Parts: sequence; C-alpha cells; structure tokens
Amino acid sequence: MLSPLLIGAPCAWAAPSSTTAPNQNIDLAEIEVAAAPARPGNPGASAGYVGGVSGIGGGLRPVDAASAGIISGAQINSRPVTRPGEVLEEVPGLIITQHSGEGKANQYFLRGFNLDHGTDIAIHVDGMPVNMRTHAHGQGYADLNFLIPELVGAVEFHKGPYFVRDGDFASAGSVRIDYLDKLDRNLALTTLGSFGFRRGLSAASVPLGAGNLLVAGEAQTYDGPWVVPDALRKLNGVARYSQGTATDGFAVTGMAYWAKWNATNQIPERAVAEGIIGRYGTLDPTDGGDTGRFSLSGRWSQSDAGGITRASAYVIRYQMNLWNNFTYFLNDPINGDQFRQRDARVLGGGEISRVFQGDLFGLPMENEIGIQTRTDDIRVGLFNTTARQYRSTVLDDRVLEASAAFYYENRVRWTDWLRTSVGFRADGYYANVRSDTPANSGRARDSIVNPKLGAVFGPWADTEIYLNYGGGFHSNDARGVTATVDPASPLFNISRSPFLVPSTGYEVGIRNRSIAGLETSLALFRLDFASENLFQGDTGTTEPSRPTRRFGIEWSNHYAVTPWLRLEGDLTITNARFSDRDPVGQRVPEAPTTIASAGITFGEGQGWFGSLRFRYFGPRPLIEDNSVRSKPTALLNGRIGYAFDNGVSLALDVLNLTNAKADQITYYYESRLPGEAAAVADRHFHPVEPTAVRLTLAGRF
Repeated sequence: MLSPLLIGAPCAWAAPSSTTAPNQNIDLAEIEVAAAPARPGNPGASAGYVGGVSGIGGGLRPVDAASAGIISGAQINSRPVTRPGEVLEEVPGLIITQHSGEGKANQYFLRGFNLDHGTDIAIHVDGMPVNMRTHAHGQGYADLNFLIPELVGAVEFHKGPYFVRDGDFASAGSVRIDYLDKLDRNLALTTLGSFGFRRGLSAASVPLGAGNLLVAGEAQTYDGPWVVPDALRKLNGVARYSQGTATDGFAVTGMAYWAKWNATNQIPERAVAEGIIGRYGTLDPTDGGDTGRFSLSGRWSQSDAGGITRASAYVIRYQMNLWNNFTYFLNDPINGDQFRQRDARVLGGGEISRVFQGDLFGLPMENEIGIQTRTDDIRVGLFNTTARQYRSTVLDDRVLEASAAFYYENRVRWTDWLRTSVGFRADGYYANVRSDTPANSGRARDSIVNPKLGAVFGPWADTEIYLNYGGGFHSNDARGVTATVDPASPLFNISRSPFLVPSTGYEVGIRNRSIAGLETSLALFRLDFASENLFQGDTGTTEPSRPTRRFGIEWSNHYAVTPWLRLEGDLTITNARFSDRDPVGQRVPEAPTTIASAGITFGEGQGWFGSLRFRYFGPRPLIEDNSVRSKPTALLNGRIGYAFDNGVSLALDVLNLTNAKADQITYYYESRLPGEAAAVADRHFHPVEPTAVRLTLAGRF
C-alpha cells in the first residue's frame, strides 16, 4: 500500500512540481492530500483529494486554479455507482447520466453546459483521447464504458480553457485518468445485483524482468428495469508492462473492449400518461447498438539536471453501430424514423514535451514546451432503417482529419506570495471529406492561437487567491465544414459550419486550508462561446446556433474529519444565456442552473466501511423562452461493507435509496406516435432506475 497521505497540509513552496504531466502516472504517495478511507475492493493506493496540484518532485509548483485538483483512485472507488462513468462525479460539479442503453456514451453536464456526449469536456484515459471528432452520433463523443475503475490510480481535472496542455473539447473542462502500473495486491471480485446485473473482475501484477506486468479482465451483463431488457454484454481487458517511475521510466499498454446492447431511449410523457407504454417501456424495441475499442499505447520519461523530457504515443481502432428512433413516426408514418449510425476508424497520435528548469535574475523559473498530434482515418455513415433492417442511405462518407498543436508556458515564482504562468497554445487542423454526395466533398483547413495566463497570490493564513484567463475552442464535425447541400434533399442548400469555434474563459478563485483536514475552495467563472453552426449526426445536416455566455460560482469542500471519516459538499450555480438578441428567447436549452452533491465516507483498513452520496441536478429550461422546464433530480446512493483480515471484503450497494421517480434526462421536441395525425411537441424523458441492490465479494491476495 502507498503510505498514508497527509491531512490538511498547508501550501508549501517546495510543493509538487509541474514537471509531472497529468497523464504520466502520478505517484500519489508524494502528493499532499486530505486522507480518506480506501475501498477494500480497490487494489490501489490510499484515497485522497488535493486541489491545485499537478505533479510531484522538487521545483516549481504549477499555477493552477481554485477549480482544479487531483483525486486518488481509491476515492474514486469509494462511490456506489450505477455505471462506470459515474465515478467521475467525484469531480466537483460534474454530472454523469444516460439517456439510452448502457453501452452508449454517457451524457455530461458541467458549468451550465449540456455537454451532450462530450462536446466541451476533454477526457483522456492513460494519455489517450476518449473524445471522437467527426463522430457518427455527435461531435466529441466520449464513451467511457471501457473504464475499469479499480485500475484507476489518479484523476486530474481542470475547469475552463486556462491550461496549455488542454486543446480541443476542453472549454468547460478536462479530465485525465491514469491507470496504475502495478497492484499492491492482486484482486478478484464478483458482483451480483438487481435487474440481471452480473460483473466479474480479475486483476493481477507480477514482477517481470526489470519491471512489472499488470493484467486485468472484466465481464459484465445487465438487463435493467426496462420492458425490453438492455441485454448488455461487455468484455474488457488491459495488459501493461512498465519499468521505472513516472519521471524516469516507460510503460506499454494494450486495451481491448467490446459491448452490445438494446436501448430504451427517452420516451414522450404523453405515451405514459395515455397508457400506451409504462414508465420503463419503449416505442421501438429494436433500438440498441454495439461497439469495440482496441488500443496500444506507450509512454516514456527521463529526467536530468536541466529538467525532464516526456513522450507518449497511441493507436486506437474503434467501431460503433447505433440504432435510434427518437421521433417514432414523425418523418415516415409508414416505416418509422429509426436510423443507423456507423462509425469505424483508426486513430493515432502522440505528445512530446520538455520542461527546462532555470532562473530569471535569480528567481526560480520553468519553461515548458510541447507538441501534440492526432490523425483520424474515419468511415462514417447514416442510414434509414426499420427494425434494424436497411432501407436507404442518407450519407456514407470517408474522412481524413489531422491536427497538430504546439504549446509553451513560462512559470516564475516572483516572491514567496506570487507565482505566475504565461503561455500560449497554437492548433492547426486539416480535413479531407470524400462524401457519397459529391457536392459535400472537399478539403478544409483552420488554425487558432490561444493565450493562457494565471497568477497565484499567497499563502496568507493558509489561503491562496487564483486569477486565470485563457482562450479555448472545440472543433466541429468536418462534414459540416465542407457540406453545401442536404444529403437527404440535395436540392436544398445548407450553411457550412466553422471548423474551429473559439471560447474565452475567466476565473477568480480562493482556496483555504486554515482548518486542519478541511480544504474549501470558491471560484467565480465566466465562459463565452462564439456563434457557430453545428453538424447534427442524427440528420446529416447543419443547424445554426447562437453565441452564449455563462457565468457562475462553484463552492467545493473536502473535510478529512479523522483518518477514517471524510465529508464532502459541492455546489455550482450557473447563469447560461444566449448573448445575442432573439425574440425566441435567451435561455440555453438543457443548461443546468444548480448542481449540488454531498457525501460521507467512513472506514479504514479492516472492519466496517461505507459511503452515502447525495446528488442534486436542478431543473433546466428545455426551450429558449423558459416556458417548458425539466423537473429536478435528487438521488441518494449508499454502500455498507466489511473488510476481513484475510483480504476478503463484502460490500452492499443500494442505488436510488429513496426509490425516487426522477428522470436521468429530459428533452422537449416534436414526435409522432402511431395513430397521431400530426406532430406533437412534448417532453421526452429517460427515467432513473428504481431502487437496486448490488452485492460485491472481493478478495485481495
């Protein structure tokens, strides 16, 4: 086990260095964090949380933000969750939900954004991007269902576009997830639960030569409470060989993931009210999908007297088939509106960076430079189907999309109470679209340069003040950049999308550690997004959007009361508005105003352990004039367990303890049910699963 972590340590200027990149296997034993009990099923380190730290070792501490931090893998695993992606709700203010079958990418909400499946939150696992650009279902589609939480060593998160290593999709925030290089003890666990939930996991590491070999395998099934069972079938595997440390060493990792499922998508309220279907019913029992992800990645680092050099590379083969019917018989009263989206691609890329340690007129200074590249070779299609049977092709395109980025940052500690960072990031994009509709083929290029500025004042009375400013962006689907006609009706022209859409963020924050064991932070933020057109993967066309402005406040608290008891509480309030004038209204649909969470975790080593988690997802406007709103969702999950002295533990999770009849997600749009003469605008919702129990037997050896 890693050594126990310090409780409520004040900020020290000999604090962790920025020379450890976030995705390079952070050694949590060397980070000052608030102690927390580990989940007995987790083979990793002691748990903890630390704000504003992104590395280890000597040298300069990086300039971060009040809304940035690192979470240990054991703290991630202390949460009772319904699905793998939900472990990221440990990131303050982040909501992870689902509106379809369990094999589909999650829906993300952060800082007043409905991030869809990942449009403005950049997610990396072990140095590899999860977000898929020019994706069949949605730009930035980030499927985290291949995540094995028990292998997570650390999670680093940032909010806002202030950090030079974060590029595409990172305007609202970024999350970097690191897997462990080795396990302290091998792990085998079995979970049985309500609604056909079955999960088995085995993970082991052994010394091999001068390094360590880690191997893990997972299998899972799940039906859910749905009238048409999800019938999720998932297989997952990881193999990694590593030598050395995060600052001097290397690792090579292979991952393989495959899943198939049925899907009960969101359903209209009127269908339930009229008794056509029940709350867990479906109007198209053939919706669903399958997906696969296979990757090979490597990282290398070497330190010397002048700094540290790092390099990483990856290649991923990815495929997905998705069948959806959101509008039922709106467009085709005879055959229905189901469509298939196909995505098959190979992508590869990498990063190389160097941190130079030095001084400026005797003042400690670091300079960091880095280069990132990525290339996607994509086949992407949209097809009309009935009961998964092909009827016609809307589009079937080939896309080659490549990007490169250069970043630079200078960090100086001017006094004992002032640190600054000044940097920039330059991104260039190229795409070649070969469409089956010739008028939509073409090449596109775009580039953007964004400044990144930060300052930290203090500590005074264990308090630091943070100022941050930065530009960001997200890329649009390359097909929308080159398209000129509607693929379903080529006589109709459509507007092209910009390739790169800029954003600008501002933040002022404060972090305090004056009470032993308690870290509290407060951040005021603003994020502006330029006007844009968005490519809609469900229709194959572009649709206009408007410029937006979001400003809000985040309050986060983490309190290690004792080594065996931890309390948490977070609150985010955001005002999201369109920044132009339009009679249709100023509200941004689906933008959450209030997100809150609270938790208590107890237990240390052997004996009893447990956790209780509350999550509140406030009501949201569903259309621009705010005349239609969603209902709030409040969920309570709990865990109780016992760890025996022989390495065996038994844990019982109870999900949705109060059996709340709430919604995972709500939309408002037009659809047509069988027998309806015309389209009807209605709320469409995906319900929260009723109370479910899951029993996990785990052994560590």
